[in-house]
Amino acid sequence: MDLALFDLDRTLICADSNSLWIRWLVSQGYAPETLIAEEETLMAQYCQGILPLEAYMQRTLAPLAGMGTLTVSGWTRRFIQRDIVPRVYPAARERLAWHRQRGDTIMLISTSGEHLIAPIAQRLGAHGALGVGVEIIADRYSGAPGAASAWRNGKATCLADWQARHQENRFQHTWAYSDSASDLPLLKLADYACAINPDAQLLREAQQRGWEISHWVK
Repeated sequence: MDLALFDLDRTLICADSNSLWIRWLVSQGYAPETLIAEEETLMAQYCQGILPLEAYMQRTLAPLAGMGTLTVSGWTRRFIQRDIVPRVYPAARERLAWHRQRGDTIMLISTSGEHLIAPIAQRLGAHGALGVGVEIIADRYSGAPGAASAWRNGKATCLADWQARHQENRFQHTWAYSDSASDLPLLKLADYACAINPDAQLLREAQQRGWEISHWVK
Protein backbone atom coordinates (compact mmCIF):
# COMPACT_ATOMS: atom_id res chain seq x y z
CA MET A 1 0.00 0.00 0.00
CA ASP A 2 1.25 3.45 -0.94
CA LEU A 3 0.57 6.92 0.43
CA ALA A 4 -0.83 9.47 -2.06
CA LEU A 5 -0.59 13.13 -1.06
CA PHE A 6 -2.62 15.71 -2.98
CA ASP A 7 -2.42 19.48 -2.76
CA LEU A 8 -5.90 20.96 -3.21
CA ASP A 9 -5.81 24.43 -4.73
CA ARG A 10 -5.05 24.45 -8.46
CA THR A 11 -4.02 20.81 -8.21
CA LEU A 12 -7.27 18.96 -7.59
CA ILE A 13 -9.44 22.00 -8.25
CA CYS A 14 -9.06 24.90 -10.70
CA ALA A 15 -9.23 27.63 -8.03
CA ASP A 16 -8.23 28.61 -4.51
CA SER A 17 -10.52 27.10 -1.89
CA ASN A 18 -9.89 29.80 0.72
CA SER A 19 -10.86 32.58 -1.67
CA LEU A 20 -13.94 30.66 -2.78
CA TRP A 21 -14.94 30.17 0.84
CA ILE A 22 -14.73 33.89 1.62
CA ARG A 23 -16.87 34.66 -1.43
CA TRP A 24 -19.39 32.05 -0.34
CA LEU A 25 -19.60 33.53 3.16
CA VAL A 26 -20.21 36.96 1.64
CA SER A 27 -22.83 35.62 -0.77
CA GLN A 28 -24.75 34.12 2.16
CA GLY A 29 -24.54 37.29 4.24
CA TYR A 30 -22.18 35.75 6.81
CA ALA A 31 -19.30 38.15 6.12
CA PRO A 32 -19.01 41.77 4.88
CA GLU A 33 -18.41 42.28 1.16
CA THR A 34 -15.22 44.21 1.95
CA LEU A 35 -13.63 40.95 3.11
CA ILE A 36 -13.32 39.76 -0.50
CA ALA A 37 -10.85 42.47 -1.49
CA GLU A 38 -9.12 42.22 1.88
CA GLU A 39 -8.62 38.48 1.47
CA GLU A 40 -7.17 38.96 -2.01
CA THR A 41 -4.63 41.43 -0.62
CA LEU A 42 -3.74 39.17 2.28
CA MET A 43 -3.37 36.15 -0.02
CA ALA A 44 -1.03 38.09 -2.31
CA GLN A 45 1.08 39.14 0.67
CA TYR A 46 1.18 35.57 1.99
CA CYS A 47 2.25 34.20 -1.40
CA GLN A 48 5.00 36.84 -1.54
CA GLY A 49 6.25 35.69 1.83
CA ILE A 50 5.63 39.00 3.59
CA LEU A 51 2.61 37.91 5.65
CA PRO A 52 2.64 35.04 8.16
CA LEU A 53 0.07 32.32 7.66
CA GLU A 54 -1.24 33.00 11.17
CA ALA A 55 -2.12 36.58 10.20
CA TYR A 56 -3.96 35.45 7.08
CA MET A 57 -5.88 32.82 9.03
CA GLN A 58 -6.69 35.19 11.89
CA ARG A 59 -8.47 37.61 9.54
CA THR A 60 -10.22 35.09 7.33
CA LEU A 61 -11.48 33.02 10.27
CA ALA A 62 -13.11 36.08 11.86
CA PRO A 63 -16.58 35.38 10.37
CA LEU A 64 -16.66 32.06 12.25
CA ALA A 65 -16.08 33.58 15.68
CA GLY A 66 -18.74 32.37 18.07
CA MET A 67 -20.36 30.03 15.55
CA GLY A 68 -21.17 26.46 16.60
CA THR A 69 -19.32 23.61 14.93
CA LEU A 70 -22.55 22.02 13.71
CA THR A 71 -23.61 25.28 12.08
CA VAL A 72 -20.29 25.68 10.28
CA SER A 73 -20.39 22.02 9.25
CA GLY A 74 -23.68 22.72 7.50
CA TRP A 75 -22.17 25.76 5.82
CA THR A 76 -19.20 23.81 4.52
CA ARG A 77 -21.39 21.06 3.06
CA ARG A 78 -23.35 23.60 1.05
CA PHE A 79 -20.16 25.41 0.04
CA ILE A 80 -18.45 22.23 -1.14
CA GLN A 81 -21.44 21.16 -3.19
CA ARG A 82 -21.79 24.57 -4.86
CA ASP A 83 -18.22 25.77 -5.26
CA ILE A 84 -15.75 22.87 -4.89
CA VAL A 85 -17.31 19.85 -6.59
CA PRO A 86 -17.89 21.64 -9.94
CA ARG A 87 -14.25 22.78 -9.98
CA VAL A 88 -12.59 19.37 -9.58
CA TYR A 89 -10.51 18.47 -12.62
CA PRO A 90 -11.84 15.32 -14.38
CA ALA A 91 -8.26 14.00 -14.52
CA ALA A 92 -8.01 14.55 -10.76
CA ARG A 93 -11.08 12.38 -10.22
CA GLU A 94 -9.48 9.69 -12.38
CA ARG A 95 -6.21 9.79 -10.45
CA LEU A 96 -8.01 9.66 -7.10
CA ALA A 97 -10.01 6.66 -8.33
CA TRP A 98 -6.80 4.99 -9.55
CA HIS A 99 -5.22 5.28 -6.11
CA ARG A 100 -8.39 3.98 -4.43
CA GLN A 101 -8.42 0.95 -6.75
CA ARG A 102 -4.82 0.23 -5.78
CA GLY A 103 -5.76 0.32 -2.11
CA ASP A 104 -3.56 3.35 -1.40
CA THR A 105 -4.12 5.76 1.46
CA ILE A 106 -5.13 9.15 0.03
CA MET A 107 -4.49 12.33 2.01
CA LEU A 108 -5.16 15.93 1.08
CA ILE A 109 -2.52 18.31 2.41
CA SER A 110 -3.26 22.01 2.27
CA THR A 111 -2.83 25.34 4.02
CA SER A 112 -6.62 25.61 4.12
CA GLY A 113 -8.17 25.42 7.56
CA GLU A 114 -9.22 22.03 8.90
CA HIS A 115 -12.85 23.14 8.86
CA LEU A 116 -12.60 23.23 5.05
CA ILE A 117 -10.01 20.66 4.05
CA ALA A 118 -11.37 17.80 6.17
CA PRO A 119 -14.92 17.82 4.69
CA ILE A 120 -13.52 18.43 1.20
CA ALA A 121 -11.30 15.37 1.58
CA GLN A 122 -14.27 13.31 2.70
CA ARG A 123 -16.38 14.54 -0.22
CA LEU A 124 -13.64 13.62 -2.70
CA GLY A 125 -13.21 10.14 -1.26
CA ALA A 126 -9.85 10.71 0.42
CA HIS A 127 -8.99 8.96 3.67
CA GLY A 128 -8.00 12.08 5.54
CA ALA A 129 -6.51 15.55 5.38
CA LEU A 130 -3.78 17.67 6.87
CA GLY A 131 -4.80 21.31 7.20
CA VAL A 132 -4.21 24.30 9.41
CA GLY A 133 -5.73 23.89 12.84
CA VAL A 134 -8.60 26.13 13.91
CA GLU A 135 -9.37 26.84 17.55
CA ILE A 136 -12.62 25.43 18.93
CA ILE A 137 -13.76 26.15 22.48
CA ALA A 138 -16.88 24.51 23.88
CA ASP A 139 -17.98 23.42 20.40
CA ARG A 140 -17.70 26.94 19.02
CA TYR A 141 -15.11 28.49 16.76
CA SER A 142 -13.08 31.18 18.48
CA GLY A 143 -12.16 32.81 15.17
CA ALA A 144 -8.46 32.14 15.75
CA PRO A 145 -6.11 29.62 14.17
CA GLY A 146 -5.02 26.67 16.23
CA ALA A 147 -1.81 25.00 15.18
CA ALA A 148 -1.04 27.42 12.35
CA SER A 149 2.51 27.75 13.65
CA ALA A 150 3.12 24.13 12.70
CA TRP A 151 2.95 25.21 9.06
CA ARG A 152 5.78 27.70 9.27
CA ASN A 153 8.18 25.07 7.94
CA GLY A 154 5.77 23.83 5.31
CA LYS A 155 3.91 20.70 4.41
CA ALA A 156 6.94 18.42 4.60
CA THR A 157 7.33 19.14 8.32
CA CYS A 158 3.63 18.64 8.98
CA LEU A 159 3.71 15.36 7.08
CA ALA A 160 6.65 14.20 9.21
CA ASP A 161 4.69 15.11 12.35
CA TRP A 162 1.68 13.17 11.09
CA GLN A 163 3.80 10.12 10.26
CA ALA A 164 5.39 10.23 13.70
CA ARG A 165 1.90 10.08 15.24
CA HIS A 166 0.84 7.22 12.96
CA GLN A 167 3.82 4.89 13.05
CA GLU A 168 1.50 1.92 12.66
CA ASN A 169 1.11 2.88 9.00
CA ARG A 170 3.76 1.35 6.78
CA PHE A 171 3.73 2.57 3.21
CA GLN A 172 5.83 1.09 0.43
CA HIS A 173 5.99 4.28 -1.60
CA THR A 174 4.82 7.88 -1.41
CA TRP A 175 3.20 9.84 -4.22
CA ALA A 176 2.88 13.62 -4.12
CA TYR A 177 0.90 15.94 -6.40
CA SER A 178 1.17 19.73 -6.54
CA ASP A 179 1.10 22.72 -8.86
CA SER A 180 3.45 24.98 -6.91
CA ALA A 181 7.17 25.32 -6.32
CA SER A 182 6.29 26.14 -2.71
CA ASP A 183 5.68 22.40 -2.32
CA LEU A 184 9.13 21.37 -3.56
CA PRO A 185 10.23 20.15 -0.10
CA LEU A 186 7.22 17.81 -0.04
CA LEU A 187 7.66 16.67 -3.64
CA LYS A 188 11.35 15.91 -3.06
CA LEU A 189 10.38 13.51 -0.26
CA ALA A 190 8.11 11.49 -2.52
CA ASP A 191 9.11 8.39 -4.45
CA TYR A 192 6.83 9.56 -7.25
CA ALA A 193 6.46 13.33 -7.59
CA CYS A 194 3.85 14.67 -9.99
CA ALA A 195 3.75 18.30 -11.15
CA ILE A 196 0.18 19.24 -12.04
CA ASN A 197 -0.23 22.42 -14.11
CA PRO A 198 3.11 23.52 -12.62
CA ASP A 199 4.25 27.09 -12.19
CA ALA A 200 7.45 28.08 -13.99
CA GLN A 201 9.82 27.18 -11.17
CA LEU A 202 8.21 23.81 -10.52
CA LEU A 203 8.18 23.04 -14.23
CA ARG A 204 11.93 23.60 -14.47
CA GLU A 205 12.56 21.46 -11.40
CA ALA A 206 10.28 18.68 -12.63
CA GLN A 207 11.98 18.61 -16.03
CA GLN A 208 15.42 18.43 -14.43
CA ARG A 209 14.41 15.65 -12.07
CA GLY A 210 12.36 13.66 -14.57
CA TRP A 211 9.14 13.96 -12.59
CA GLU A 212 5.75 13.35 -14.12
CA ILE A 213 4.29 16.56 -15.58
CA SER A 214 0.58 16.71 -16.29
CA HIS A 215 -1.71 19.43 -17.56
CA TRP A 216 -5.19 18.91 -16.19
CA VAL A 217 -8.04 20.95 -17.68
CA LYS A 218 -11.59 21.61 -16.59
